[in-house]
Amino acid sequence: MVLEKVIDIIAEELSVDPSEITEDSNLVEDLDADSLAVVDLVMSIEDAFNVEIPDTEVENLKTVGEIVQFIEEHQGQ
Repeated sequence: MVLEKVIDIIAEELSVDPSEITEDSNLVEDLDADSLAVVDLVMSIEDAFNVEIPDTEVENLKTVGEIVQFIEEHQGQ
């Protein structure tokens, strides 16, 4: 469920077809996200899941799967 919602957010923010996004998709290399797009994406994900992603963590979240894992570990904290 988290994965599907993250894919929907990424698809909307980056104007990418959701069917092209997988858990292994790299935000920059595969989905062409620039630094501004990543910031917007992080803010949308924080709002949607009620989590806070510290700036120090953002650089470690390179793939869709890593974002999902972060959300699952920190949601509700």
